Amino acid sequence: MKSSFRDTFRIQGFRFGSGEKSLAIVGAMRGDEIQQQYICSQLVRHLAQLEAEGRLVPGHEILLIPSANPYSMNIGKRFWPMDNTDINRMFPGYDQGETTQRIAASLFEAIQGYTYGIQFASFYVPGDFIPHVRIIETGYEDVQTAGLLGFPYVCLRKSLPFDTTLLNYNWQIWNTKAYSIYGGQNGQVEGTMPFYIISSILRFMQRVGIVSHFASAHPDYNSQVIHESDLTDVKAPVSGLFYRLKTAREDVRKGELLARIIHPIEGNILEEIYAPDNGVVFFAHNQPLTLQDATLYKIYSLR
Repeated sequence: MKSSFRDTFRIQGFRFGSGEKSLAIVGAMRGDEIQQQYICSQLVRHLAQLEAEGRLVPGHEILLIPSANPYSMNIGKRFWPMDNTDINRMFPGYDQGETTQRIAASLFEAIQGYTYGIQFASFYVPGDFIPHVRIIETGYEDVQTAGLLGFPYVCLRKSLPFDTTLLNYNWQIWNTKAYSIYGGQNGQVEGTMPFYIISSILRFMQRVGIVSHFASAHPDYNSQVIHESDLTDVKAPVSGLFYRLKTAREDVRKGELLARIIHPIEGNILEEIYAPDNGVVFFAHNQPLTLQDATLYKIYSLR
């Protein structure tokens, strides 16, 4: 469709192989999900090479959509800039509705009917995660297969009323085994994290019989299944400059100092943030400012 400025809005997808609809992968649905789009772009490159080498198992089709919202990314906005709506809160979509409802409807029509669905998602607050698979509990979730991705954790979350508009939820309702992957942070493309996630996806594809002869030097975990309720939120008691001492994937002891909140004008320490329990930092806020009551950490407690 035409845009009010800059490039025409289009969603570009890449198909590999042919036959049974085996795997659909969706990257960025928000304008700041740059790491998610980068991972998909590298998957495009890898899959093109695997197909050229004859290493895709015959009879399987893969659909990969690096970005469902290039317009917002192009102008540096997280959500749809006209009305600040979120495409990932619009599924299964409505082709006669508002713009983001129509985008969701067109996208969902294209990715329906696949056996497996992988979405590269992002959290509602900025921060770093332990790489993990997240699944909404719908009664259709396939936890065992999620472990084939080889991430350290598979995190289950009870379905809430607003979850009925998410891609993960609707994919499951329409008989796709859906997995949302959270890995690191939105804006960073450097480092080893993107390639670890790419390796995990290709390893998954080999394990479910879509790709042959794939080996990786990246870590492969026997995934631990946890629930969202197992994570303890640590919130900011005041607003200020956020100076963190601990980040995601670090072990902590109860009472250990995690971060300080500093007065932005006077420079004195307003609050010190301590670990509520022994455990591992599952999520860590990564912006230099924090608002009062913002989630700074999620701790997976080892009790």
